[in-house]
Amino acid sequence: MTEAVIVVALLLVAASATAAVAVRDPVRQSLVLAVLGVVLAVLFTVLQAPDVGLSQLAVGSALTPLLLLLTVRKVRRRGQRAPDGPAGRPGREGGP
Repeated sequence: MTEAVIVVALLLVAASATAAVAVRDPVRQSLVLAVLGVVLAVLFTVLQAPDVGLSQLAVGSALTPLLLLLTVRKVRRRGQRAPDGPAGRPGREGGP
């Protein structure tokens, strides 16, 4: 019975990791990464490592995707502002 649960958890990890690599949109990719973190936490719990599972749940499925989402949001917001000069500074024509 436990071997079947381990095999199912490993297949879920493989499927979610493949999905995280295959998704092209950074926002969706971070959400799939959060799902991967939850599935890894379940795998660690099944493998009788609940302390590692709790750490994975906190870091892998909550903190890392949150930081990625915030980074994507900041980069997109910065990209929406059209730079006036080549260095992104208004009124400068690229010389020192």
